[in-house]
Amino acid sequence: MEKKQNVSRAVIQRLPRYYRYISALRAQGEQRVSSRKLAETLGLTASQIRQDFNCFGGFGQQGYGYNVEKLCEGLEEILGLNRRHTAVLVGVGNLGRALLKNFNFEASGFKLLCAFDADKMVIGHEFGGATVRDVSELYPYVSEHKPDIAVLTVPHSIAPDLARGLVQHGVRGLWNFTGVDLHLDNLGVPVENVHFSDSLMTLCYQVNQIEAE
Repeated sequence: MEKKQNVSRAVIQRLPRYYRYISALRAQGEQRVSSRKLAETLGLTASQIRQDFNCFGGFGQQGYGYNVEKLCEGLEEILGLNRRHTAVLVGVGNLGRALLKNFNFEASGFKLLCAFDADKMVIGHEFGGATVRDVSELYPYVSEHKPDIAVLTVPHSIAPDLARGLVQHGVRGLWNFTGVDLHLDNLGVPVENVHFSDSLMTLCYQVNQIEAE
């Protein structure tokens, strides 16, 4: 499904939500779903959902709704989940290990090749199926194997230099958990800066508004 226009970040950020719900419907054997049903479940409006899908040519048929299988396949294509992108993880501390052991990279479109760390206690060990290599091998490995993205779970003090080095060696995207915002758009590289505190503070605000009523 080809997109017809420049798609806003807000629309892109809603696509994974759509995909999670639609793929669950597919697993349950559902064959059809309406924009109204999607809206009720996801807390959006039916109009918003139709507008979002129209950015990619639309998937539905008036009076019929959306074919679940075709919609799921279309979202997989748009998100690139079926293109077998690859990733490496740098920094096997507590957060890095938690991701290696518990996060399903393949379900989100990435095959995790391996991880890197400077700690001799973890080098050579395997976590969640990924072997930890010495960080001294990082740039040669990236140059040779050309992973699409790097997952950064390193101390924030070294994040900017590490990110730039990875980009210079061919990494095309960064999933950044370091706590410092990285902005490498001038190099043409997308960065997703993840801040757990942002989500919790948003919840704090919402709880505070309830208390103030």
